[in-house]
Amino acid sequence: MNAIDEMAAAQGVAYMDGRFMPLAEATIPILDRGFLRSDVTYDALHVWKGRFFRMQDHIDRFRASIAGLRMSLSHTDEELRDILMECVRRTGYRDAFVMVMCSRGVQPPGTRDPRLCRNRLYAYVTPFLWIANEDQRRDGWKLILAKTQRIPSEALDQRIKNFHWLDLTMSLFEAYDQDAHTTVLPLADGTITEGPGYNVFIVKDGALASPDRGMFEGITRRTVAEIAADLQMRCEFRPVRVEELDTADEIFSSTTAGGITPITSYNGRPIGDGRPGPVTRRILDLYWQRHEDEAYTTPVVYDDP
Repeated sequence: MNAIDEMAAAQGVAYMDGRFMPLAEATIPILDRGFLRSDVTYDALHVWKGRFFRMQDHIDRFRASIAGLRMSLSHTDEELRDILMECVRRTGYRDAFVMVMCSRGVQPPGTRDPRLCRNRLYAYVTPFLWIANEDQRRDGWKLILAKTQRIPSEALDQRIKNFHWLDLTMSLFEAYDQDAHTTVLPLADGTITEGPGYNVFIVKDGALASPDRGMFEGITRRTVAEIAADLQMRCEFRPVRVEELDTADEIFSSTTAGGITPITSYNGRPIGDGRPGPVTRRILDLYWQRHEDEAYTTPVVYDDP
């Protein structure tokens, strides 16, 4: 794909440090520490049928990540909401993927002192993104346990959303080398963490479990736990051993980019009968039903009715 094709493919609207523009025109300074040092945090939201899903929960989590990296923005929550709303309104998209980022910014010449940077707000909106294609959503993902270990929380607090993705990225090459779709990364203690851009749940004897360390605490993960409570199903956030994946009745992933994705193969072996399981299907259905609930959604005001 040449540069012209790449710009044409960048459909959407961006907000770059005070200015709205077409996404294809959005750039950041090459000296921004967000690019040079991955010194940036972000949050990912989505709009479905013209309504943001759990918008304030995402903004609250974004604020926590900013504070965790000792950054600051002058924007109020209302101003953040207005910027994201305006990005979506300008696209007209009823189903959209929304990114909001806080970068450390550009440091003065001759210093590496991060305190001297002006932190910058960036955001963009694209058509809704599915982490899995249609066939994968129907039939399920092929998952492997990566040999690549997740960066430990002692080195980087994974509860702060970040772009330190090289461990996740290199694990994907492992999956592709084995004709699989994706991975889950372990820690040195024999527990699992997360995959590239999603949390992992196992189902055993009707109960759910998801790792409680070395991973990002997803909003979709939180939604799954709330759905499980409504269904009176046990759902635990706890250490999940690698061995538990081998004996799980069902496995699925959760993420903003597509919600719930069944996992029907693990390390080359089918899980159960090799099809999405009943618990996964039930949670998937209820997850999307929540998008019609005004208690969880915020409408976008578009130019046209």
